[in-house]
Amino acid sequence: MHYRTKKMVTLGVMAALAVLLSLANWPIFPMAPFLRYEAADVPVLIAGFALGPGPGLVVTLVMAVLMALITGLDGMVGALMHFLATGALVGAASIVYRRHHTKAGAVAGLACGTLTMTVLMPIANLILMPILYGYSHTQVLAILWVLVAFNAIKAGVNSVLTFLVYKRVSWLVKSFATGEKREKPLATPA
Repeated sequence: MHYRTKKMVTLGVMAALAVLLSLANWPIFPMAPFLRYEAADVPVLIAGFALGPGPGLVVTLVMAVLMALITGLDGMVGALMHFLATGALVGAASIVYRRHHTKAGAVAGLACGTLTMTVLMPIANLILMPILYGYSHTQVLAILWVLVAFNAIKAGVNSVLTFLVYKRVSWLVKSFATGEKREKPLATPA
């Protein structure tokens, strides 16, 4: 199989994993049931770390569109919001990790991605909810703390999960995408 084909297949597999994980979701805050936690960002973050920010954003786009088509939750508006949220998380995290390819770089990248998503999404909601759903700015401001808390929790939990599993699966993702034979790294004693 050609390198580009392998990479596209890998991105498709990561997007499919993200969509599958998105099917298990639940609201965190009862007053905002439309804000639902799911771990779909974990495979997207893994793709961004293993293959770079561009491929991570491609997986984000494919996942967001497929989630909207499959689940029907908020349609294309939901896809746009999910792309903005996950794109902010994955884009920022994978850019930092690409420049600082160490454990500390991973932590810094995930922290930066979490902060980016936590700051961007309340602003995006403040701008887009009045346009797309007809909410007033006052209504959106009333739930601003929920938007901040939700995005911080979702991005934070998904970042921790990614940190815990990335090194265990990155060799597989990279070897499948590039076609190079890579050995599973030996476990290092704690």
